[in-house]
Amino acid sequence: MGEPLNVGIIGCGAIVAQYLKTLPSLESVNLRAVADLDPGRAQAVADSQEGVRALTVDELLADPGIDTVLNLTIPAAHAEVASRAIAAGKNVYGEKPLAANTTEAREVLALAQAAGVRVGCAPDTVLGTGIQTARHAIDDGLIGRPISATATMVTPGHERWHPNPDFYYVPGGGPLLDMGPYYVTALVTLLGPVTSVIGAASHTRKERTIGSGPRAGESVPVSIDTHVTGVLVHESGALSTLVMSFDAVQTRSSNIEIHGELASLTVPDPNYFDGEVSICTLPNREVGWEVLPASAGYIGAGRGYGLADMALTPAGEQHRANGDLAYHVLDVMESLLQSTVGGISIPVRSTAERPREVPLTTLSDLAASALR
Repeated sequence: MGEPLNVGIIGCGAIVAQYLKTLPSLESVNLRAVADLDPGRAQAVADSQEGVRALTVDELLADPGIDTVLNLTIPAAHAEVASRAIAAGKNVYGEKPLAANTTEAREVLALAQAAGVRVGCAPDTVLGTGIQTARHAIDDGLIGRPISATATMVTPGHERWHPNPDFYYVPGGGPLLDMGPYYVTALVTLLGPVTSVIGAASHTRKERTIGSGPRAGESVPVSIDTHVTGVLVHESGALSTLVMSFDAVQTRSSNIEIHGELASLTVPDPNYFDGEVSICTLPNREVGWEVLPASAGYIGAGRGYGLADMALTPAGEQHRANGDLAYHVLDVMESLLQSTVGGISIPVRSTAERPREVPLTTLSDLAASALR
């Protein structure tokens, strides 16, 4: 690594627009081609980007000029597309989750190791100044020994805005597997790996009504639980309480709070890269919350920074949004869903190292230095 990646995107659905806002500005990433099962969608993306070709999936995978596949397909296709890209000798960076289940995810990582290619996975939002500033505060001892955390995400459901929300309400979807990766990845980044979980789940509706797009008014069946809550036991001993819901209307809870012996932190929405981190210390408890200045993270980050970070990470070093971390996060979520069925504590068999802290920097400055 340390050289620009020549990237081909597979999957030109709703999420691709967020990546296209960022990729043209990343010096370590060259977008060369796009592909989709719908050729018209691929062509529309290619037409919007200078020098980008619309190809079939087979053509993109066979192209020797593309060394990395950005996998933006639906979760059920993540493992298949990643495996095909690896078989073609290409690195893979994918949207979350790494795969629909840990069995498929293990196969992807094993194939990549055998092929000598890299696997990266969203979310890379944890590399921004929001989560990284909170992590810096914890590592600097500002809150003392971490004791607990809460993480809360509630929404009435993605069918209100997504024109094709079906996959959110079948196995492999749901609030935990959809939004949980942002929160669990943040919690692991902040507090370290998880060793066991216990949870419960429910659902309130058997069908959902699409609220926008050409299918507006169409009903979508629901075959999974849409409200999941649980407790994650971290290796450090800290306890995180997680609430993920497609059933609730709204909340006034902080997205994430971290509590230590000396202070508490409010942490911004892990679905975004920035946001304010506030601290309330024991001596100043009556005074209230104070906003911490940004002290770590990529400034002005956006979707695709994890891919650029992978490009800039030298051989022999683990990039931050890596496959092992994504696998552990998936294992935590899968174990939690398993726990909701039996109501018992489930051990999490995998582990992952907390990725290296991101110094307070712009990616362009880092790229200029690495690629000089």
